[in-house]
Amino acid sequence: MILTPENLVPNKENEGRFQSLMEASLDPLVTISLDGKIMDFNVALTNITGVTRENLTGSDFFGYFIEPLNAREIYQKVFAEGSVTDSPLTIRHTDGKLTDVLFNGAVYRDDKGTVLGAVIVTRDIAEQKWATELRIVNKELAFQNNEKEKRAQELSIANTELVFQNEEKEKRADELSIANKELAFQNDEKEKRAAELVIANKELDFQKGEKIKRAAELRVANYARGLIEASRDPLMTISPEGKITDMNQATANVIGIARQDLIGSDFFNYFTEPAMAQQVYLEVFAQGAVADLPLTLCRNDGKLTDVLFNGSVYKNDEGKVIGVVVVARDVTEQKRIATELVEAKTAAEQAYKIAEEAKAKAEDAVKTKQQFLSNMSHEIRTPMNAIVGFTKVVLKTELTEKQKEYLTAIKNSGDALIVLINDILDLAKVDAGKMTFEQIPFKLATSLSSMLHLFETKILEKNLKLEKQYDPRIPEVLIGDPVRLHQIILNLVSNAVKFTSEGKITVQVKMVSEDAEKATVKFSVSDTGIGIKAEKLGHIFDDFQQATSGTSRIYGGTGLGLAIVKNLVEPQGGTLTVESKPDEGSTFSFELTFQKTQEKAELELIPEMELEAEFKDARILVVEDIALNQLLMKTLLEDFGFKMDVAGNGRIALEMLKDCDYDIILMDLQMPEMNGFEATDYIRNTLNCHVPIIALTADVTTVDVEKCRAVGMNDYISKPVDDKLLYSKIVKFLKQAGRQKKAGITYKDDLPTQQPKCVNFDYLKRITKNNTRMMEMIGLYLEEIPQLVQSMQQAIAGKDWENLKLATHSLIPTFATMGINPEFEDMAKAIQALAGNLIAENAGQEVSDETMGMLTSLYQKIETVCLKAAKELEEEMLKLAELV
Repeated sequence: MILTPENLVPNKENEGRFQSLMEASLDPLVTISLDGKIMDFNVALTNITGVTRENLTGSDFFGYFIEPLNAREIYQKVFAEGSVTDSPLTIRHTDGKLTDVLFNGAVYRDDKGTVLGAVIVTRDIAEQKWATELRIVNKELAFQNNEKEKRAQELSIANTELVFQNEEKEKRADELSIANKELAFQNDEKEKRAAELVIANKELDFQKGEKIKRAAELRVANYARGLIEASRDPLMTISPEGKITDMNQATANVIGIARQDLIGSDFFNYFTEPAMAQQVYLEVFAQGAVADLPLTLCRNDGKLTDVLFNGSVYKNDEGKVIGVVVVARDVTEQKRIATELVEAKTAAEQAYKIAEEAKAKAEDAVKTKQQFLSNMSHEIRTPMNAIVGFTKVVLKTELTEKQKEYLTAIKNSGDALIVLINDILDLAKVDAGKMTFEQIPFKLATSLSSMLHLFETKILEKNLKLEKQYDPRIPEVLIGDPVRLHQIILNLVSNAVKFTSEGKITVQVKMVSEDAEKATVKFSVSDTGIGIKAEKLGHIFDDFQQATSGTSRIYGGTGLGLAIVKNLVEPQGGTLTVESKPDEGSTFSFELTFQKTQEKAELELIPEMELEAEFKDARILVVEDIALNQLLMKTLLEDFGFKMDVAGNGRIALEMLKDCDYDIILMDLQMPEMNGFEATDYIRNTLNCHVPIIALTADVTTVDVEKCRAVGMNDYISKPVDDKLLYSKIVKFLKQAGRQKKAGITYKDDLPTQQPKCVNFDYLKRITKNNTRMMEMIGLYLEEIPQLVQSMQQAIAGKDWENLKLATHSLIPTFATMGINPEFEDMAKAIQALAGNLIAENAGQEVSDETMGMLTSLYQKIETVCLKAAKELEEEMLKLAELV
């Protein structure tokens, strides 16, 4: 049965007052029958459920929660205990929106004390959850600031402020605990008043003439009191003169004055600005109601509470306004959180700015270093290519012993210079975190013997003894990186030979452990040389460090060898150790784990350099500007049996491609007129030609290797050119082209150019864990990515390289987040690198057509995949919306 004026409230004045109390509350208020049916409610309930008043009346109250059984259990607890407070539940709106609430309820009775139902208040706690999330964000921000402090000392002040904020939050948590105790006390008071009400009901039994009227009034009073006391916000009734006529306990708590002392007092005196409060009060009479007007309550002890003033008039039987119902919502915590958010955002922006400045400086330093190494590598390797290459060619001819001796000395000197260059470039790779390791089959024993053979002459010259101890239990063929292992052993043995004047050098290779799949091997290089002082042992693996200040002057060297060894051992899971005593010698040791295999070693798979019949007609175009290198490549290729032409730069090569079909192009990178990058980009994107292109580079830094792949080169070989390696690479691509030609397909290079899979929804579902979070992430992508792509387009058109670099930097992480093919991330990184180079060169409008063409081509591919991904995500968004 619905509580209406006809069946409950003979007095219309009470009815109006009761209805105003309900409608003035911002929280959903509802009365529920014993069987859980909705009897009466305010408009806040229709707003939070999306159900009309007609459909709500008499419906099952528990059906509006996402967990009806849990809601019913809490409702039954109201009858068992008389009331419940702050029980968490979630209400579902008809449009799918979920609202987290705190369930507060109390029973109400008839004049005989019989329980008729319950009064329920559900408090929306979305703001509180937001505050909790903010605290988590603040903690994460504190952690980020701690990390950034290592790179920028300027963040220390921000970190101190964050610590202070966390302490303040803990204090407020303690205050919340006290508030909960106060709420428990209020519930006890309610139970006492309920007991007093039972006595009052018994006394009313003796008043037979007024029994029906008084019983109805008592039900209304109980119902109204339940509404008032269930509210956690200050709620009171005010006379037209501005005097307080009634209030709930929350009002007394906020103002700090006992309820009996508040009755009859001036309502406006409890605000910091009484005149403004009075003006707001008058607006209630003028408009009938007001909502969310900001005021500040002043507690008796001076404490201030920010509130939102909500008021509505109530009338008597004749429709005359006899007062106002006021609800003052406490928003102190929300204002504090908003202030903290602004402060935290300001601190974060400042920290980000400082970190970006530090990052920019670091990037500039790395860029300068890379540019220096690139220039040095190219300038030294170019003449060394000719020296070493022609020395190898001449050594294959008939020579006298004295000529061989001289030429061998030239070759050894060239090899020594190349080792020095490689040391410096390896150090650059380590610094950039770009050191890579192959996993190929090789024979460890054979590899070790060939390495030690290089030192035989030097060891004999110094009258030393070389002792090799090799464990026969080690498998014949292992999988690993023999080139990096060569570097490690060569550096350690070279050091041992350099610093040993008499005695012996021992190289020990011992099996440590073995299972069905792996073998762990320990390598040790011992000498009887000068040794190292104990205080120097902790620094000998640092860059450019040697045992003493005079070591370089007496023994030579750069101090890079051991630093490179350390950075070759540790990324493979090993640890480099040293034991040494001055004047007695040193022992360097490390352990590496290798995969076992039944395959043949890769060195056995390199074909003999005798041209196979099917490749007799193969034609190769060499694009090289230096005459000595042209002659060297001509000598090597003719020795292999290939036909070849030479182009002096990239522009000449493009003209020659129009008149002749080549099977392979050997492309130098640094050339006048048109360099190798520009020529390759033109071949791939303008001529649409897929001929295999192998880069010839004197600079093997990571930057150039990435640029080679970005423009479409298939492979690269460093100068000085190893003739066997060059032959094997040429034959590999010729065989690939032959197989594809037989299969009736067009040649496709090794670089990742297959059609993109776009969004990987399985990956996206796995990382987001639920549909709601997945929709949120998709929404962010659809909102931000098109803007970034457009920014890139505008930056390229306007030659704004700073903004191009910034927009591309922001776009790069989204490819991995959405599970998009990594090749597009590589393309974006290539654009970022090109933009960085143009910034370093201070390039404005003077940018070559080839560079612009390369940028445009890469951008168009990224734009295509981003648009396709956006379409897929929009379709997925529609599907998810139907499920949520």
